[in-house]
Amino acid sequence: MLTAFTAGLLLITVSELGDKTFFIAVVLSMRHSRRLVFTGAIAALAAMTILSVLVGKAASLLPQHYINYAEIALFIGFGLKLLYDASLMPADSGCHEAKEALATVDQAEAKLGRKITPLAVLVQTFLMTFMAEWGDRTQFATITLAAGNNPIGVTTGAILGHGICAAIAVICGRLIAQRISERTMTALGGLLFLIFALVAAIGK
Repeated sequence: MLTAFTAGLLLITVSELGDKTFFIAVVLSMRHSRRLVFTGAIAALAAMTILSVLVGKAASLLPQHYINYAEIALFIGFGLKLLYDASLMPADSGCHEAKEALATVDQAEAKLGRKITPLAVLVQTFLMTFMAEWGDRTQFATITLAAGNNPIGVTTGAILGHGICAAIAVICGRLIAQRISERTMTALGGLLFLIFALVAAIGK
């Protein structure tokens, strides 16, 4: 269980810091109550984590050797893809994820108009975060981890990782965002996925 917890915590913390959901929380926290933004974001991320773990446990009903090969292949695929993406990014490039997050928030708030109540902020944060996380690499990584590891450990580790990133985003997001290198974070994420692939291969 400790191994699953640590894996979930590390994978989510490194992958989500600087991701689109991180910047959505940054933008929203600069416009609305930090408490409401954090609550909406962590609720969405926790719901997505639990859903992903359930899918992963359903997949664990397949023959174990198929799961092992799929786990290793997915981690290698994610790792190589992220390293390739990082290699194409200029060192001084602006953060694409931040620009996407800003556009997403502006579009959502334009639809609300002046009807921005505390409940609207909470719901808006939940929906934008949930939709941004849907189909993201961390969702598939969580599913993969849950398929071959303790589900409680993966769930608690992943939710804690999401909580750490969400807290950083709403408390000191503007300061951190100015110092995040998308290229560096992408490369670190790629290396972490490759390390997980190696650990999975050795462990199996």
